[in-house]
Amino acid sequence: MRPSARRTTLADVAQAAGVSVATVSKVVNGRGDVAPQTRARVQELLHHHDYLAPVFRHTEAVESPTIEVQFKGGLKSYVAEALEGVIDAASELGASVVISKASRAPHWARDLVSAGRRAVIAVTSVYTSAHLNELARSGLPLVVLDPLHLPDSRVNSVGATNFAGGLAATQHLLSLGHRRVAYLGGPAMAVCNQARMHGYRAAMEAAGAQVPEAYVRPGDFTYETGLLGAAALLGLQEPPTAIFAGNDEIAVGVVETARGRGLRVPEDLSVVGFDDTSLAQMASPPLTTVRQPLREMGGAALRTALRLANGEKVESHHIELATELVVRASTAPPPEESPERR
Repeated sequence: MRPSARRTTLADVAQAAGVSVATVSKVVNGRGDVAPQTRARVQELLHHHDYLAPVFRHTEAVESPTIEVQFKGGLKSYVAEALEGVIDAASELGASVVISKASRAPHWARDLVSAGRRAVIAVTSVYTSAHLNELARSGLPLVVLDPLHLPDSRVNSVGATNFAGGLAATQHLLSLGHRRVAYLGGPAMAVCNQARMHGYRAAMEAAGAQVPEAYVRPGDFTYETGLLGAAALLGLQEPPTAIFAGNDEIAVGVVETARGRGLRVPEDLSVVGFDDTSLAQMASPPLTTVRQPLREMGGAALRTALRLANGEKVESHHIELATELVVRASTAPPPEESPERR
C-alpha cells in the first residue's frame, strides 16, 4: 500500500459485512460473543482489505503471519529438535515464530490474538475442552505436535507411526535372539506410549515370546524413569536380557543403572530407545533407537498451522510421519546363560 493511499477502517469493513462497527471491533480484538458465521465473514473481509489494527500498522512484522509455539516443561532434546523443524519451515515460508511456555492465564487465547498471533502450535501439551473452547472463541487454530492424548475432533495434530516403531524395535531385539524383552515406557495413558507398547506386545506375541506382567512398566519420559524402572526390572528373579525404552532419555537411564550394577551394554543387556535425539548419538554406547522425524514433524505442524490461519481446509485432522529403526552399539545377541539361571 502506498503511503498516500487511504487505509481501510473498521467502518469500511462493517459496511461491507453488513454489521455494526462494534461487531467488527469484537472480531479484531478476539471477543467471543460473535456468531461463527459472522466472525468468518468479517475475518474474510478484514483479510481481503488488508486491514491492520492500529497498534500494528507501523511495524513490518505484520507482513508475515506470526505463529505461537507453546511447550510444557524443560527445553529437552526432543522439544528442541521439534522446534528446529518449526523454525526452519517458518523461515522458508516467510512466517514468524514466537516460542513460549504453555500458559493458562485467564483469556490467554484472547491475549494471543491481541498480540497478533494467527495460530498456535502446542508441543505435546494437553488441552482441555475449556482451553479448546477459548481458542475457538478467539478464532485461533490449534495444531498439536505429538499429542499425549487422543486429540479432540476440533484439533489438528502431527505425530509419528509409534506402533510401527515399537514393532520394529522389538523385532530387532527378537532377531538378535532375545526372548526376555521388557518395555519401560512413559505415562500409561499417553497415546504415543500406548502405541509403542502395543507394537512391542504385537512383536512378542508373533514370536511366541512371553510377556510377564512385571516386564511392562509405565513411568514418565524422563531419565529418572530409566534409572528406577531399570533397577526394578533388573532386580527381578528372571530379569530381561533386553529393554525397549519409550524414549532416549529413559534408555540412557537404563544404561546408567546397568552400569551401576556391573552389567555391560550390550554384552549383558541390550537397550533400545525411541526418538533418535542427539542424546542417542552421544550416549555411551551410542543407542540403537527408533528415529522419530522430529524436525519433519515440526515443519508439517507449521505448514498446517499456516494453512488453517489462512482459512484453508486440510485433508486430514491427523498427520503421521514414518519412523525408522537406527541400529547402533547398544544392542547385541543375549549373553550365554549359566546353568544355574536356565
